[in-house]
Amino acid sequence: MLDLKYITENIDTVIEKLNTRGADFSYLKDLINMQEERRNLIKQVEDLKARRNEYSKMIGQLKREKKDATDVLNKVEVIKHQIPELEINLRMIDDKIHDILVQLPNIPSDDVPIGLDETANVEIKKWGNIRSFGFEVKDHTQIGEALNILDFERATKITGPRFVVDKGLGARLERALINFMIDVHSNEHGYTEIIPPFIVNDASMFGTGQFPKFKEDAFKLEGFDWYLNPTAEVPTINLYRDEIIDNDNLPIHYVAYTTAFRSEAGSAGRDTRGILRQHQFNKVELIKFVRPEDSEEEHEKMLANSEKILQLLHIPYRVVCLSTGDMGFGMSKTYDIEVWLPGQNTYREIGSISNAKDFQARRANIRFKRTKDAKTEYVHTLNGSGLAVGRTMIAVLENYQNADGTVTVPEVLVPYMGIKTIK
Repeated sequence: MLDLKYITENIDTVIEKLNTRGADFSYLKDLINMQEERRNLIKQVEDLKARRNEYSKMIGQLKREKKDATDVLNKVEVIKHQIPELEINLRMIDDKIHDILVQLPNIPSDDVPIGLDETANVEIKKWGNIRSFGFEVKDHTQIGEALNILDFERATKITGPRFVVDKGLGARLERALINFMIDVHSNEHGYTEIIPPFIVNDASMFGTGQFPKFKEDAFKLEGFDWYLNPTAEVPTINLYRDEIIDNDNLPIHYVAYTTAFRSEAGSAGRDTRGILRQHQFNKVELIKFVRPEDSEEEHEKMLANSEKILQLLHIPYRVVCLSTGDMGFGMSKTYDIEVWLPGQNTYREIGSISNAKDFQARRANIRFKRTKDAKTEYVHTLNGSGLAVGRTMIAVLENYQNADGTVTVPEVLVPYMGIKTIK
C-alpha cells in the first residue's frame, strides 16, 4: 500500500508514475480534498470534545454554587448528538480513502522501462549457448509421455485439465530439482530454509497484495476464511505481519518450498498443453526482509542467486526487466528470467525476481527499529522464484533430450537422481 502523505504531497508525480502502468489515476487528486475534509472533521470533533469538557466543569461549578445549570446541560446534550454524527462522517471518509489506497498498485522505480505490455520489456543479458540438435526436437509432453514419466490423461481423469501425474523417474526428477534448489540457496547463498503452510488466510492475502484486487482468482476453501497458497511469497512475507523486527536481525533471507495453486483466470486457451501453465505446481521461492537503503542491492543479489540455478544446470536463459505495464500489482521493479525451451524454440518465463519496497510491509504492518528509542520504519520486502520447479523440469527434459528418446541427467542432479540417464 502506498503512503497517503507521500501521495498527497507529490500528487502530480505519483499520478504520472502510476499512469505508466496503463490506466488513468488522475482521480487521486480527490484524495487531497478528502484529506482536507478529514482534517476538518477531526478538528471539529476535537473542538466539540474540548467544549464538552469545559461545559462539564461549568456544570460542576454551578451545582456546587446551587445555581441553575439547565442552559449548559442543554448545550452538552446538543454536543452529545453532534459528535457521533461527525464521527460517522469521519469513518465514511476514512473508508473511502482506504478503499482507494488498497486498490492502488505500487509506484514503478525510476529505472523501470515505460510501456503498456511485454513488448516494452528490456532484455538485460543472455547466458549460455543454445544447443544445436542433429535430430527432430521434441517438446516435454512428447518426451515425458514416451518415457512414461508424465501422465496427463490420468491427471485429467482425477481432477481436470492443467494437472499432471509425475511417475517413476519423472517424480524423482521433480523431487531432485526441489532438493537441489533448496540446497544451493541454503548452503551456498545463505538463505534459511522453511516450509510454511500451504493454506493462508484473508489477512495474509491482503498483506502481500493479492486481495482485494485479485480475490476472484483465488482458490477458497469452502466454509473457512482460508485460501490455497498462490505462491510461497504469501505465507513467507506474512511470517512477520504486525511485528517489529529487531534491527540486528536484518536482513532476513528465506528459501521457502511450497506447492502453489493458481486459478489461471484469463488464460483460457493459453499453454494448455503440458506443464507450462498449471493449476498446481511446486515452487522454490526466495524472500528477503531488508532495510530500505539496502533493497536495490539485495534485489540484484537475489537475481544472481536465481540465475545460479540455471548456470549450474547449464541451461541457456535470458533476463528481462519488465515494463511498467507488464509488472505485477505490488512490485516496484521486476526482472524475469526466461529459460530457453527447444521444444517451443523460444524463451519462456521460469522466474520473477521483484522488489516491492515498502508496499507489502505497509499492508502487512511489518516494521523495524534502528535503535531501541528510534521511530519504527517499514522494512522493504523482496521475492523471487528460485525457481519454478515444473518449468525447470521442462527445461531439463527439452535441453537434455537425446536422439534415442532418452534424457541425460544434468551433472549436478546425478547425486540426487542416482542415475545419469532417464530412459
